[in-house]
Amino acid sequence: MNEKHYVHPYIPNSEPAVKKQMLDTIGIESAEGIYKGIPDRLRFKGRMNLPDPIISEYNCERHVEGLLKKNRNAKDNICFLGGGTWNHYVPAVVETIMERDEFLTCYVGEAYTDHGKFQTLWESSSMLSDLTGFDACCTPTYDWANAIAISCRMAARTTKRSVILTAGNMSPDRLLVVRNYCKPDITVKELSYNKDAGCMDLGELQNNLSGDVAAVYFENPTYVGSMEIQCSEICSMAHKAGALAIVGVDPSSLGVMEAPANYGADYAVGDLQPLGLHMSYGGGIGGFIATKDSREFLGEYPSLLFGVCKTEQDGEYGFGEVAYERTSYAAREKGKDFIGTTTALHGVAAAVYMALMGPQGFRELGEGILQRSAYAKAELSRIPGIRIPLSGYSYCDFLVDFNDTGMTVKDINHALLSHSIIGGKYIGREFPEYGETALYSVTEVHTEDDLQALFNALKEICVK
Repeated sequence: MNEKHYVHPYIPNSEPAVKKQMLDTIGIESAEGIYKGIPDRLRFKGRMNLPDPIISEYNCERHVEGLLKKNRNAKDNICFLGGGTWNHYVPAVVETIMERDEFLTCYVGEAYTDHGKFQTLWESSSMLSDLTGFDACCTPTYDWANAIAISCRMAARTTKRSVILTAGNMSPDRLLVVRNYCKPDITVKELSYNKDAGCMDLGELQNNLSGDVAAVYFENPTYVGSMEIQCSEICSMAHKAGALAIVGVDPSSLGVMEAPANYGADYAVGDLQPLGLHMSYGGGIGGFIATKDSREFLGEYPSLLFGVCKTEQDGEYGFGEVAYERTSYAAREKGKDFIGTTTALHGVAAAVYMALMGPQGFRELGEGILQRSAYAKAELSRIPGIRIPLSGYSYCDFLVDFNDTGMTVKDINHALLSHSIIGGKYIGREFPEYGETALYSVTEVHTEDDLQALFNALKEICVK
């Protein structure tokens, strides 16, 4: 079969002479030699149904943009999706600073590539510590789920126990990651929850707090949109049983909600996405872990910690890695857990966002979201056939029950698209007990007109 050779102006090293030089350097005749280690039974023998390369950069850009126009996005539509990635406003300066070469091309690495990176990550960790009420915070993990899983393993090493109790109202996707990460030596047990209030069942918790339990994990706000009003009790019960308490939080809520350290939590975990990161097919995300500044916690972090110290120059400070020997970078296969470069660049973005907001900004953000979600819930509950199933307060996420409309969430969401509205996430697959119910999210980007457009559209769609 004749093979066409292309030199792509936007793909480095595709020029034949350059490719040959690279192949000669590693001692093989063609790129096929790179793949010879793959068993023949696993090799694809056919020809992939792909178009020829588009050589012109301009034509390629036009082609990709044409494909992207088939998507419905949160910029051209009113979007009410949440549940882990939320539609928050991202100030322009966040991207401006994050995309500087000093950060973008060397967002992680050693001191020789440091042009402000170490200080920025230290600032990011410090501000996350302020929000959560703790003293220490690591560089970003892959995401919220990864942060939970790492915290569970930290707690297991600290307590020398092997059972983790999780609230049944947490995100099933996050739970799946935690179960997988804790295998095979740590057992993860999911507890029931109060389906009317959306909060943890304290009786169920008490019955399962045995001498094998290393930690109890719960979320506030919860994945199903409720606020966990029993935080202090949960932490106290865990501590009385000799276990630790891990709480998952939305950091954007901590301007109006109590800091986890203040009600007795030992770890706070969550996602950086609400702190200046755009939504993008489920991204961009990056988890964090915050704890007390004591050896029993700091010694179990597998990830990088940055600290500040004095230098030889009076009044000048330096920033660097703390207790580096803990990490798999130093200990390699003997490390406590494996870590990689993960999402440090998103930690830079979060630092810019948090510095811009400040305490007053976070308070105003939280108040605005609380007001909007309360207003939306009240107005939605007035529409015949629609009800709000959970009692109590919500932050940005809340459940909307469509069971009495006689329609499925899928059909309602499809109809909403004709109004340029992206409806809430169907929750019945993950929590069958709620049936045709959707998880809606209202944030600071939603105006009164946006909410009114939703109310009017649902009246037209659901009221016969």
